[in-house]
Amino acid sequence: MPITFYLNNMKIKKIVFLFFPLLGLVFLSLMNKNEIQDENKPNIIFIAVDDLRPQLNCYGKNQIISPNIDDLASVSYTYENAVCNFPVCGASRASLLTGLRPNKNRFKSYNTRMDVDADNVLTMGEWFKKNEYFTLSLGKISHHNNDSPESWSIPPWRATIKWRDYQTKENLAAIDTNKNNGAAKAFEIGEYLIDDYADTKMVNKAIEQLDELSKKEQPFFMALGFLKPHLPFNAPKKYWDLYNEKDIELATNRFQPENAPDESMHKYGELRKYTNIPSDFNVDVPDTTQKKLIHGYYACVSYIDAEIGKLIKHLKKLDIYENSIIVLWGDHGWQLGEHNLWAKHCNYQTSLKVPLLIKYPEQKKQKRINTVVELLDIYPTLCELSNIEKPKHLQGKSLLYINNFDPKNLNGYSKYHNGETVTSIDKSYTEWRKKDNNLKADMMYDLVKDPNENKNISENKENYFNIIKFQHLLDSVRSLN
Repeated sequence: MPITFYLNNMKIKKIVFLFFPLLGLVFLSLMNKNEIQDENKPNIIFIAVDDLRPQLNCYGKNQIISPNIDDLASVSYTYENAVCNFPVCGASRASLLTGLRPNKNRFKSYNTRMDVDADNVLTMGEWFKKNEYFTLSLGKISHHNNDSPESWSIPPWRATIKWRDYQTKENLAAIDTNKNNGAAKAFEIGEYLIDDYADTKMVNKAIEQLDELSKKEQPFFMALGFLKPHLPFNAPKKYWDLYNEKDIELATNRFQPENAPDESMHKYGELRKYTNIPSDFNVDVPDTTQKKLIHGYYACVSYIDAEIGKLIKHLKKLDIYENSIIVLWGDHGWQLGEHNLWAKHCNYQTSLKVPLLIKYPEQKKQKRINTVVELLDIYPTLCELSNIEKPKHLQGKSLLYINNFDPKNLNGYSKYHNGETVTSIDKSYTEWRKKDNNLKADMMYDLVKDPNENKNISENKENYFNIIKFQHLLDSVRSLN
C-alpha cells in the first residue's frame, strides 16, 4: 500500500509494502535523512500550555469551549494517549527539552534546571540553533527563564516575573499585605483587564516577532509558553461568562480508588496555599468552591484558546501557517477533584495524560493516533520532520513511522518521586520500591473497563503475568543513564 509524506514541500519517496503492517513498521523506522528529497527546513511554532488536561472537544469531551485548539486538531496528528514523563512543570519540561528521561539523579522536582541536571547535552532549542534555525522563547518554556540561555538566538522573554499574574485590585492588595509567598485567592474574574494578563502580552509579542521573522530567509523555531490554566485561575471576565456555573458538574469519583495504596494520594498542597482554600490538610474543599475552581479552570482554557486563535490568524495573514510545523502540548495533566485530588503530583492518568497535537506542513486532515506516546518523543520527531540529524543522546522515538501504523504495543513511562508508572493502551501499572529495591506498594488499572482508575486490580491473581511484564519494563527504563 503506497504511503506518501509531505513535509513543507518535502516529499518522502513512496514506499510500497506488500507484506504485513509490522514489516512496514520496521522499514519506516529505518528510514534516514537520505530518503528525503527536499532539504528545506520548515518553520516551527512550538506551543506549551501549562497544566492543560486533554479535556477538549478534539479529545471527545464537551465541557470546555476551545474552538481554536479544536480547529488546529482538525488538521493535525492528534495523539489520544500521550503521557508526560514527570507530572510537575520543571521536570516535565526539562525532560522534553533535553530528550532525556527523568531518573533518580535528574529532573526530580518542579524546580529542576536543565543546566544543572543535564548541562552536557544540547537542548532542543540549542540543537535547532546549531542547525541554522533562529530560535526564540516567549513565555514559560523551561521552568526558569534563565535556564540554558544558549538555547535561544535572542534572550528569552517573559511578560512578568510574577507568575501568578494577578490583575484585580483585590488580589494585588492582598499579595502586598500578606506573607503568603505571593498567593491570594485561587481564582479571579478580570473585568476589562485582558490586555494586562501575561498570556495576552506574550501573544502580542509573538505577533511582533513574527512580523520581523517573516521578512527573513532563515527558518525559525518559535517557542511560546502559556501560563494558564496554571493556578491561580485568573482569566478575563468574558471567558468566565461562557459558562453557567449551575451546569458545571463535580467529579464523579471523589474518593481514593478501591484498594489503592496511600502512596498514590496526596493532600494537594499546591492548591492549599491560596487564601480562599482550607489550609488544614484534613478539611476537604467545599463543593461550592470546587465548582468555582472548575469554572475558573474552564475559563482559563477558553482564554488561552482565544489567544492561540489570535496567533494562528496572524500566521495565516503572513502566509506562514500552511507551510509550518505547529506543535501544541501540555506539560502534564491536572486533577479537578478526581480521586479527591487537586493539582498534579501523582501517578494517576489524570496527572499523566496530556494533549499533544502536531500539524505537518501542508496537512489538511486530522489523523488520530491511539497508541501510547510520550512527550519525550517530540524532540526526535521535530528533528526528523525538519530534515536535521538527531543528536545521539535522545531517549525518545520519532513519531513519523508510528503515525502510519498506530501500533498498539507501545508504552509510556512516567515517574513521580518514588512512584514509577508504565502506561499501555489498556493498562496502567505503578510501583513504589523501598531503598533495598523490594516492592513497597503497587497498583494496576484496566483502562478499558475502568478508564477512571477507580479499582486497583494489582492483587488479582489473573494479572500476575501482566505485572511481571510491567515490572521488567520499568527495570529496563530505570537502568538508563
